[in-house]
Amino acid sequence: MSGHRGGAGGGDGRARDLHGTTPARNPGDTRATHDHPQGAGGRSTTQNGASTDKEYPSVRIVSARNTLALALALGLSACNPQPAGGDATASTEAAAPTAEQVQDESRRLNAWFDEQYEEQLQFSPIQLTFLGRKDLNDQIDDLSEAGTRERVAWMKASVEAMESKFDYDRLDPETQLSWDLWKRQYEDARDGLPFIAHGYPFDQMNGAQNILPMFMINFHKVDDEKDYLAYVSRLQKSEVAFDQLLERGRAATAEGIRPPKFAYEGVIDQSKKVITGAPFGEGPDSALWADAQAKADALVEAGTISAERAAELKDQARKALLEHVKPAYERIIAFAEADLPKAADDATGVGTTQPDGAAYYAYQLKQNTTTDMSAEQIHELGLKEVARLRGELEALRAPAGYEGDLEGFFKHVQADPERLFPNTDAGRQAYIDEATADIANIKQHLPNYFGLLPKADLVVKRVEPFREQDGAAQHYYPATPDGSRPGIYYAHLSDMNAMPKTELEVIAYHEGLPGHHMQISIAQELTGIPKFRTQYGSTAYSEGWGLYSEWLAKEMPGTYQSWYAEYGRLMSEMWRAIRLVVDTGLHAKGWTEQQAYDYFRANSSVPDAAIRSEIRRYLVNPGQATAYKIGMIKIQDLRRKAESELGEGFDIRGFHDAVLGGGAMPLDLLEKRVDRWIESQKSAAPAVDAEAA
Repeated sequence: MSGHRGGAGGGDGRARDLHGTTPARNPGDTRATHDHPQGAGGRSTTQNGASTDKEYPSVRIVSARNTLALALALGLSACNPQPAGGDATASTEAAAPTAEQVQDESRRLNAWFDEQYEEQLQFSPIQLTFLGRKDLNDQIDDLSEAGTRERVAWMKASVEAMESKFDYDRLDPETQLSWDLWKRQYEDARDGLPFIAHGYPFDQMNGAQNILPMFMINFHKVDDEKDYLAYVSRLQKSEVAFDQLLERGRAATAEGIRPPKFAYEGVIDQSKKVITGAPFGEGPDSALWADAQAKADALVEAGTISAERAAELKDQARKALLEHVKPAYERIIAFAEADLPKAADDATGVGTTQPDGAAYYAYQLKQNTTTDMSAEQIHELGLKEVARLRGELEALRAPAGYEGDLEGFFKHVQADPERLFPNTDAGRQAYIDEATADIANIKQHLPNYFGLLPKADLVVKRVEPFREQDGAAQHYYPATPDGSRPGIYYAHLSDMNAMPKTELEVIAYHEGLPGHHMQISIAQELTGIPKFRTQYGSTAYSEGWGLYSEWLAKEMPGTYQSWYAEYGRLMSEMWRAIRLVVDTGLHAKGWTEQQAYDYFRANSSVPDAAIRSEIRRYLVNPGQATAYKIGMIKIQDLRRKAESELGEGFDIRGFHDAVLGGGAMPLDLLEKRVDRWIESQKSAAPAVDAEAA
C-alpha cells in the first residue's frame, strides 16, 4: 500500500494502517505507499508507507500491525492460487459451456462480489473514510485480536459460499481472476493467523500513535455539523482502539516479541508531540486542537452553523481531547517506557529474536513478493543486482569528471554542497516546487505511453510536523475514487541534508507519475470489474510498478538530463537492490543494525540519516522492502517477453494498459494476464496485416 527509500504504501504502494502495517487495498487499509511503502497486497501497500514509501496507501500479515479492519486480515497477496471449481479432469470431460452460459455466470458472480465487498467494507469505518464515504464516520475499527479473527472467519465463509454457488469453469478469464483474488485474500489472512502476535502495533515509522492524528486531520472530512459530531465521536473512541492495541502489545511482549529500542523511543517522542501544547498544556495549539478549531471555523465561514454553535462544538472536541485522547497517549507512553529496558539496542531481525521468527519471516517474504523465493535466493539476487549497478555507476565517473574509484566517487557526490537545498523554509519550498515541475513534465507525455490515464489530481506536500522524521521515506496517499480528494505525495523535509537533489526527480516519478499515483488512481477508476479489485493491493505489484516507473521515465522526453539526475536514478535502484541483501541479512542471517549500515554505506552515497532510517524501517517491517526489486524485475521481464514475441507489433501503450488495466494483483496472476494480452495481439495481427494489404 507503496515513499522513496521507504515505501505506498507501500508503496502496496501504500503507508500503514492504524496497526502500523503497510496497508493493503482492502477495508481498513490506509493505503499509503512507502517507498519505497502497501503497498501491498491485500498493504504493501503502501502500504502503505509511509511509499513508506503506503503505501496508502502500498501489507501485511494478520498481526497487531495489521490493524485497520479487514485490511489487516484480508489484504495479503500470495502465490500459486488453486482455483476451486471442481476436478480439472472432470471439467475437461464435461461439455464446454456456451458463450451465453459464461456471460451469465460471470455477470452473476461479479454482482455477488460487489455485494460481498460492501459487506466487507462495513468492518472498517476507517477504510470507508479513505474511500471518501461518510457512512460509519463516527466509528473506528475493531482493532482487537478477536476482531481480526472475526474478519478472517467472515472471509472463510464468503469463499466457501463462492465455491458452492458458482462454477469456476463457466467464468470468463477476467472473472476467474477475480475469483482467484477473492480466494487468495482469505488464504493469505488464514496463513497469517499463527503469526498474529508477531507484528508491532506501535513503532517509530507507522505506529498507531502517528496514524490517528494524520487520519483525523487529513481524511475525516467535515462539511456539516453531523460530520463534526462524528469527528468528536472518533476522538472519543480512539481511546478504545488504542487500548485494544495496547492489549495486543502486552500479549506480544509476554511472548518475547517486542520492537527494537529505537522504535520505542520514536513512539514515546511522537506520542508526546501529539499531546504537547493546547489544550493539553502550555504553548501553541497542538495539531489536533488546531484542526478541530479550523474545521469548526470553516463551517461558520460556509454559513452552515452559527459562531455560537461552533463554540459549543469546539468545547466538545476539547473535552474529547482531554478526557479520551490524552489519557490514551499517556498509556502508550507508559507502555513503551516500561518495556524499553528489555528492547535491543544494536538490533537484529525477527528470524533470531522472535519465537517462530524464521517461519514468520518466510511468511512475510511470500506475502510481500508473491513468490516462493527463499531468503537465501533473495539475498543472492540482491548481491548480483548490487554488482551490476556498481558497474553502471562506475560508468558515470567519466561524465562527472571524477577519476578515482567508486567508493571515492560516492564520497565525492555526497560531499558536494551543490547537491543540497538550503536547510531553510525556502529550501523546503524549492524541493516541493521542483518535484511538482518534474511531475508536470511527465504528465504531458503520458498519452504516448499509456492508453489508460488517471483522472485524479496529485499534490506534493510536506509531512505534518508531529510525524515528520529526518531522512524518513517519502510516501504517497491515494486520492478518493471519485477524485474529490487528490492523491498526496508526502516528503519529509525537516532535514534538507537528507533530501539531496540527486534523488528528487526519481522519487517524484516513483511516488507520483508515472508511479504510484498513476497506478492506484487508474485502479480506483476502473469500471467493468468488481469494486474490490479497484482497491486490492499487492506490494510486489505496486512497488514493482513504482520502481519500473523510475526506469520507464528515462524513455520520456525531458527527464534525467544531467549525469547528476542519472546518478540519482541508478542510486535509487541500487537502494532497492541493497534492500534485498540487507533485509534478508537482518531477518534471516542475524545481521545487526550496524552490520546492515556498513553494507549500505559501502555500496551507496545515501546520506547517513537516510540509511539509519531505512534500516530501522526494515527491522520493524520485515520483508516489505524486498518486494520492490522483485516486482520491477518481473514487469521488465514481461515487457521483454512481449517485445520479443510481438516484434514490430509491440505497442507500449497496450502493454502498460494490460499491466494496469486489471488493478493490483500477485505477480503470477499478472503474468497470466500479460500472456493473455500477448496472445490476443498475435490473434489480431493477421487481420490487421490483411486489411493493410
